[in-house]
Amino acid sequence: MITISLCMIVKNEEKLLARCLDSVADLMDEIIIVDTGSTDRTKEIAARYTDKVFDFAWVNDFAAARNFAFSKASMKYIYSADADEVLDEENRANFRRLKETLLPEIDIVQMYYANQLDFGTIYNFDKELRPKLFKRVRSFVWEEPIHEQVILEPVIYDSNVAILHLPDSNHKNRDLAAFVRMTSSGRRLSKRLHSIYAKELFISGEERDFLTAMSFFESSCADTERSLDEIKEAACVVARAARFSQDTEKFFKYALKVVASEGCSEICCELGTYFLERQDLEEAIVWFYNAVYETESILNIHSSGDIPLRGLAECYRLAGNAEQTEAYGKLAAEWKV
Repeated sequence: MITISLCMIVKNEEKLLARCLDSVADLMDEIIIVDTGSTDRTKEIAARYTDKVFDFAWVNDFAAARNFAFSKASMKYIYSADADEVLDEENRANFRRLKETLLPEIDIVQMYYANQLDFGTIYNFDKELRPKLFKRVRSFVWEEPIHEQVILEPVIYDSNVAILHLPDSNHKNRDLAAFVRMTSSGRRLSKRLHSIYAKELFISGEERDFLTAMSFFESSCADTERSLDEIKEAACVVARAARFSQDTEKFFKYALKVVASEGCSEICCELGTYFLERQDLEEAIVWFYNAVYETESILNIHSSGDIPLRGLAECYRLAGNAEQTEAYGKLAAEWKV
């Protein structure tokens, strides 16, 4: 049987921490909790479960805090958890079996992260695999009888453990503020973070968030080192920001960049909304239809589903077509990821 260190970073989690720890504490051999500046009872609650509670001065860097937590671990594997995660009884049993039977050559265990779509997260899947259990000290071995080389790729196992993600609030304001700090300081975002920023804007961003982000994503569109996918994401953000600011010339400039590269549901929705706002119902219907049936979403899966379906219903309502209004309204209400 493997041994496991639970490593968590927390701040002001008095409402959620006990619920999380109650669901996993007896499965762990060591519990390490790193507090990044709580002003509530978080540390007091943590102390009920472990004497390994550490302070870490927050430096606007989640990776730095997690690395500090990992540095305190002493068991063979590390389980990384957040306070808003819960294991139900079925998955506690799955986790226990995993602990009892995990092969020693496994470096990383992925677990399902479930319940994503109920809380406006940046993810377009309700359930997806994430790396959650990590071998603390990885062994390097040589392979091949000739032209030998060290195995560099980790051995990853996809488990059947499903973790319920049950936050008590949406973290989008915190996350978007972090992106603004990074981009304002001149930091170049990796392809992964560039995509996450654009997704978070389209899934939960407000008008002011798009306007704040516009200049950064305009720069991305002109960045010759960005991939076509990144440029499409950036152009979608700028197009929506331009629509909000009623800059028609800029709106079409960036919308057409996306259309010219095979398009996507997000930009079709933007064009549909643009023409709907101007009561050009015939043109709005064309673009909302394309969003649903002719293109795919790249940032927010709802852009190819209920959002344009509601747009079609509204267009037909304004046109006085009750039958189509009802039909598309029903499709929007019944649409599921």
